[in-house]
Amino acid sequence: MSPRRNRVSSADDGGQPPAAPFGGSLRRTESYRGEEWVVQTVAGSPGRFYRCPGCDQEIPPGVGHVVAWPDLGAGVEDRRHWHRACWGARERRGAGLLRGRGAPKY
Repeated sequence: MSPRRNRVSSADDGGQPPAAPFGGSLRRTESYRGEEWVVQTVAGSPGRFYRCPGCDQEIPPGVGHVVAWPDLGAGVEDRRHWHRACWGARERRGAGLLRGRGAPKY
């Protein structure tokens, strides 16, 4: 016989929605290129590759990284996925990475 699990019923939560593991506590606002950017740490999604604008390398599926987008007037298409180290070094990196002719532009 397996040990009993103590489960909290929905009536005992006090009407509060469940806390998201990467919710508001890891979402912050930072300055980048003279603008305010919303920055959020994510765990990584299975099956999705992203290209980091800081180093122009792929972020493999399931790898934790940072998502950043401009604070004002930004839509989903303005979100950029960065390696954590690349986001931290964004001010020290040179602008304008050169890609090869056949490199994907995502």
